Amino acid sequence: MHALAAVGLAGIAAACAPAPAQPGSSAGEVATDAPVQAGEQSTAPAPSPAGMVWVPPGRFNMGWDGPEARADERPGHPVQLDGFWIDSTEVTNAQFAQFVDATGYVTIAERAPDWEELKAQLPPGTPEPPPGVLVPGSLVFTPPSHAVYLDDVSQWWTWTPGASWRHPEGPGSSIEGRERYPVVHVAWDDAVSFAAWAGKRLPTEAEWERAARFGHDGQRFAWGDELEPGGRHLANIWQGKFPHHNEALDGFVGAAPVGSFPPSELGLFDMSGNVWEWTADRFDPGTYGRRVAETEPGTCCSNPTGPARAADPRNPLTPDSRVQKGGSFLCHASYCSSYRPSAKMASSPDSGLSHLGFRCVTTPQLWAARPAAGGQPQR
Repeated sequence: MHALAAVGLAGIAAACAPAPAQPGSSAGEVATDAPVQAGEQSTAPAPSPAGMVWVPPGRFNMGWDGPEARADERPGHPVQLDGFWIDSTEVTNAQFAQFVDATGYVTIAERAPDWEELKAQLPPGTPEPPPGVLVPGSLVFTPPSHAVYLDDVSQWWTWTPGASWRHPEGPGSSIEGRERYPVVHVAWDDAVSFAAWAGKRLPTEAEWERAARFGHDGQRFAWGDELEPGGRHLANIWQGKFPHHNEALDGFVGAAPVGSFPPSELGLFDMSGNVWEWTADRFDPGTYGRRVAETEPGTCCSNPTGPARAADPRNPLTPDSRVQKGGSFLCHASYCSSYRPSAKMASSPDSGLSHLGFRCVTTPQLWAARPAAGGQPQR
C-alpha cells in the first residue's frame, strides 16, 4: 500500500486481511444462469479483440452464503448482466511495458509520496516523516522464518523503497525473463490508465464474478465444489503453513506465468489465485444487503456497479477503497480462502503490492469508440 506503508504499514490490513465480522443480511433470491433473452447478444460479436473472451449476457448468482462467506459476500443475490469481453489472462509485464513505452507513463510506486495526500489518510496529528522516508516504493511479501500470529501483517509485508512493476522484489530484482508473468505493484489508477490506452476499462465486480463463475454458478470455486478435484491443483495458491512455509505443491512459490493452470470453460486463466485483480467498484461491506433491499421481489438488478462512496472499516480514514477479486498465491484456508469467486479484498487506489495486478474488459460500443491512436497490447 503505497501511501500508508511509507509511515509504518498503517492500513495494510485493508488489502490483505479478512473483513471484520459484521451482522449478515438474510439471503436474497438465488438464481442460476438464466437463458439469454430475445435480442441479447449470446454469441460474440466479430471481430473479437485479441486475447479476449466473450462473456454472454445472462443472469447469475452474485455473492455467497456458504460457511466460509464473510459479511461482505452476503447475501447471495441474482444479477443480470449485458455481454462483454474480458482478457483471458491477467495483464502481463510485457503488455504493461508496451503501454509505458508508448506513453511514458510513470506508475504510482515510481513516484515519491505526497505528504499532503498522505496525511489525509492518517490519524490527526500524525507527524510528518523525516527527510528520506517518503521515497518511491511499494509493499513486498517477505515471509518470516518461523510461525507468527496472523493478526499483524507487518510480519510478512515490508515497505520496500525502489520496489515497482519493473523491480518486483525491490532494487536488484528485474522482470527480465518474466515477460509472461502478471504485472504487479500497479495501483488502481495505473490500471485505469492502461485500460483507457488499450480501449478497455476495469471490470465491475459483477462482471468479474460473472466471468469467474460461468458454468459453475453458485458453487464454492470457479470450477466446482472441491478445491483439488482428483488431486489436481487448479490455481496458484498457498500450500503449507502460512506465512512462513510454502510447500509449493502446485509448482510455484510466488506468482506464476499467466496460463500456467487449466483454463475455465470460457477459456479464462487464473481467475482464482496467482495475483489479486482490481475492479472498478468501490468497497462497502453492506453493498449486497442494500442491493437486495432495494430490489423488487421476484426481480433482479441489472448491470450493478459499486456504491457511490466507499466505506472500509479496515481502513476508515482512506477516502476511497476499491474492490479486488480472485485471491493470490498467498491465499490459504487458515488466513483467507479468497480464491473463491465471491470473495473480495479492497484497498485505496494508490496501493501497490507484490501480489496485486489486474485484467480488463471491453464492450462492443467501447471497443468501436476507442481512439485510433490507442494501443492494443500484443499477446
